[in-house]
Amino acid sequence: MDHKKVAKNVVDAVGRDNLIAAAHCATRLRLVLKDDKKVNQAALDADPDVKGTFKTNGQYQVIIGPGDVNNVYDELIKDTGLKELSTDDLKKVAEQGQKFNPVMAFIKLLSDIFVPIIPALVAGGLLMALNNFLTQPGLFGPKSIVSTSPVIKGLSDMIQLMSAAPFIFMPILVAISASKRFGANRFLGAAIGMIMTSPDLGKTAKYWDIFGMHVAQTNYAYQVIPVIAA
Repeated sequence: MDHKKVAKNVVDAVGRDNLIAAAHCATRLRLVLKDDKKVNQAALDADPDVKGTFKTNGQYQVIIGPGDVNNVYDELIKDTGLKELSTDDLKKVAEQGQKFNPVMAFIKLLSDIFVPIIPALVAGGLLMALNNFLTQPGLFGPKSIVSTSPVIKGLSDMIQLMSAAPFIFMPILVAISASKRFGANRFLGAAIGMIMTSPDLGKTAKYWDIFGMHVAQTNYAYQVIPVIAA
């Protein structure tokens, strides 16, 4: 493969003045362009050294293949004078260039917060299913497994407690994840979550009387929106 020639063909096809930034991964050139519609797709499709192209997350990606893509990228950088970037740096450039969509931004925000805590919720759900299996009557006869084998009742009670914990203290998990997403201190976020799930909230009184103002004592166990807002 003539790496210099391939790099020139790519630059000519996407447009030299249309190219904002470039990076590469193990197999692909990753480009951020001013306008994807200006790409000469036919020219890239006709190049036998280009294995394919596609667009994703504000990037126009050109598949070159392992072992060659880094050399083609080096030639592209020499030809265009662009600054070398990592794929993470390029993602930031691509995000800045994308049109702001408030709905998609909100969905991405929720995704960034909740995806990291999914393993804890899945673990709790699996334990809950196991406990239901042990305590549900009618699965293996009229009585539950625990009723017919009292020796495992302690195990069932322990599983029940463990399965409920991730959901009861979900505000703490969400607070830690949200703090990371917003660039705040995660320990402070966890502390806020702990305060909002304190078992003493609402236990002795429904509100605090602070200088004549009534402040409701609300326990936010199992809830997520209040802790994100906090």
